[in-house]
Parts: sequence; structure tokens; C-alpha cells
Amino acid sequence: YAGIIGGTDNQPDYALIHATVDFELFDINWQDAITRAQELINEFTDWSLPDRREARLLSINTPDSFDVDDWYWTSTQHADDSGYAWVQNFDDGTQYDGHKSYEGSARAVRRLLIIQ
Repeated sequence: YAGIIGGTDNQPDYALIHATVDFELFDINWQDAITRAQELINEFTDWSLPDRREARLLSINTPDSFDVDDWYWTSTQHADDSGYAWVQNFDDGTQYDGHKSYEGSARAVRRLLIIQ
């Protein structure tokens, strides 16, 4: 469990959970990370790569669950250059852009709607 993400554009808030380290992806480019993050994990099919806001929450609330010596893909593409996507560093919490062909790590998340 990583915490609550506030909904945007009139969407509801939701709880964010990440897959366990057993399902971490290593040495993977962005497109393969997007695809592989959607695979079946623990009998659930609603996994995906976290977006940039979600990755930030993961780095704030669950940094010890990630390898601080590596960076992790997010699903968020860079607005100015479609060849790049945002990545999350868990050592110091920074985010920066990485070329989609680079190989990094990835971890899938699930979103559980909070019904009020």
C-alpha cells in the first residue's frame, strides 16, 4: 500500500498499491515496461505502470520497497519529446526524463477506487 492519490478532472480519489519485489522488471525499455506491467499478477489483471504523480507518491511513502541504485519507468511520456518518458529515482526522490530505448527497472501498480 502506497497511499491515496487525489482524483483529477472530477475523477474520484483512489488508493495505490504496488506489486511486490517478486514482480519487479529489470533491464527493460519503456515500451516493454508498459506492456509487461499489464500482465497477470496474483490473479489480478488491472496492473499497469504508475504515472508520474503515482511514482512520486511511491518514492515518498514506500522508498524502502525499491532499489535506490536504479531508476524506474513511469507511464508518463515527456510532453516536449515523444522519444522520452519520465523516470523516478528512489534514492533522492528526483524525476527526470529518460530515452524510451534506455533500460531501467519497472514495478506495476493497482488503483483501488475510494467510494464515498
